Amino acid sequence: MPLLRLDKASLAYGLRPLLRETNLEVFRGERVCLIGRNGEGKSSLLRLVSAEIQPDEGVVWVRPGIKVARLAQEVALDSPESVFDVVAGGLPRVGALLVHYHDVAQRVAATHAEADLKRLSELQQELEALDGWRIEQRVETVLSRLSLDGAAPIQSLSGGWRRRALLARALVSEPDLLLLDEPTNHLDVEAITWLEETLLEWPNALLFVSHDRAFVRRLATRIIELDRGNLTSWPGNYDEYVERKAQQLEVEAQHNALFDKKLAQEEVWIRKGVEARRTRNEGRVRALYALREERRQRLDRSGPAQLQLQEAESSGQLVFEAEHVTHRFGDKLVIRDLSVRVMRGDRIGIIGPNGAGKSTLIRLLLGELEPQEGRVRQGTRLQVAYYDQQREQLDPTRSVMENVSGTSETVVINGQPRHVSGYLRDFLFAPERLHSPVSMLSGGERNRLLLARLFAQPANLLVLDEPTNDLDVETLELLEQLVADFPGTLLLVSHDRAFLDNVVTSTLVFEGMGQVREYVGGYTDWLRQRRPAPPPPTKTATPASVARAPDTTETAAAKPRKRSFKDQRELDQLPGRIEGLEAEVEQLQSRLNDPAIHKKPRSEFAETLTRLEAVSTELERCYERWQELESQ
Repeated sequence: MPLLRLDKASLAYGLRPLLRETNLEVFRGERVCLIGRNGEGKSSLLRLVSAEIQPDEGVVWVRPGIKVARLAQEVALDSPESVFDVVAGGLPRVGALLVHYHDVAQRVAATHAEADLKRLSELQQELEALDGWRIEQRVETVLSRLSLDGAAPIQSLSGGWRRRALLARALVSEPDLLLLDEPTNHLDVEAITWLEETLLEWPNALLFVSHDRAFVRRLATRIIELDRGNLTSWPGNYDEYVERKAQQLEVEAQHNALFDKKLAQEEVWIRKGVEARRTRNEGRVRALYALREERRQRLDRSGPAQLQLQEAESSGQLVFEAEHVTHRFGDKLVIRDLSVRVMRGDRIGIIGPNGAGKSTLIRLLLGELEPQEGRVRQGTRLQVAYYDQQREQLDPTRSVMENVSGTSETVVINGQPRHVSGYLRDFLFAPERLHSPVSMLSGGERNRLLLARLFAQPANLLVLDEPTNDLDVETLELLEQLVADFPGTLLLVSHDRAFLDNVVTSTLVFEGMGQVREYVGGYTDWLRQRRPAPPPPTKTATPASVARAPDTTETAAAKPRKRSFKDQRELDQLPGRIEGLEAEVEQLQSRLNDPAIHKKPRSEFAETLTRLEAVSTELERCYERWQELESQ
């Protein structure tokens, strides 16, 4: 028996149908991913299931007695409650007791009032009876995994952190049917990985919207697609869906072409001369009218977005050079002793937890911040196009068109003037939307608008800070291809693992305590190369054992060991060996940074990357051996 069933459910906003007599069933244990283009109505479908809105026609049935929880895509929380209170609120009875217990405990700590002590004791007994302490531990675990401060007021958080809090609220409630709308937006890689592991063990039903391809590939047991008001179920994983969907669209295009050809032939026949009209078959005329009506009601799939970057003249060979850069915010060390060089044509990904300092690093490189230690040198002839994840470059009070072209009706793209209406149509904005204020746009539409604004200016340095949030898969893949083919330099902050793997050639990774390390390749390459954490010590020395241990340092200093002939010969040869390895590393890195390598077979990139890893390992071993021999 299903937990959820839609039976010929229809929903429309104005004249636009979002759902057209759709049917759907979801069973316990399923992890169903709902995909579709921005604006197709995915969030509205989730709101139907959670009973926030009602269908215009048909039935939305949820099994009586089950618990449903939904994470919304848009967040507007102005409550004075703490994050802990909001998250625990997902557990109606126990949550209210936990919140009350925390409030009373704070009063007891401050006043030691007798009445509060008595009430605290009563609350403890009630919580013990309801297994409240285990549930409180569940709340604390989810808060920790999502890096949330339970004591922080919810209204003090940004929109992204509020979404985290509401995600935590949905998870701790352990509903029978969990509805998630873009759950990975604003999460860092570590949190996404934890969420994946949690949902893989989810025993109940999950219905989620996501455009994170790696997330969908790992989680989804079934794909359902919302396309032009119709809901289609695709059994199997995401890759199988992509293949079958391409075949379906090809068949649909062929069918429409044959239909249009027949309609054109009948239109020619009906417009023949007077003699033909006298003898025409009335049944054929009625059939023509039916064809016209069928064509009028056909919902054609709109074409893909036409993304195009306006290129500028080449920058200098050196784009950025950071030398021993250190930066703090108060007592917090954000970046420690970073030295990195960015050359023209490099495509660099930046990975790290939220709040680690990724945006700070970009601002330091762009000169918007001065490092407290070290220096940053910028190259020449830089023209920067900067995508800001907060979308602060958009004015919500101005129209779509005004945000791109101001008061002008034209934009210049690669030296050619274009009417802003046609340019924005490439980004899937219909003419009737051009005068709508930005505040009326969805998250995905705002993202596309910011890309349109960004790509209207010439650039040889593209800086993208979380550009994939809210984009549908089709537009995301087009952006991916555009960025991969961009001949200039790229700095990309992203938590989209597939996007990183397909676009960047090296990554800067924030590894804690201000340490930023550079790795060759994308996200998957970093996982393979990163240094494992040191194993815990098997035995801790006691003070007595330390006191009895011989002072090997003093012994070695008193009696230095003489190098053997073999060791001395090896030491003499090492500088030349190291110099050769360094030259090969530089050559291999240049080959990987050359955009032309991505137009060659992928095996060539993989072979070059494998060789670079081997040479780098050998170079590190030579350095260690040199230091070892020098210390003798």
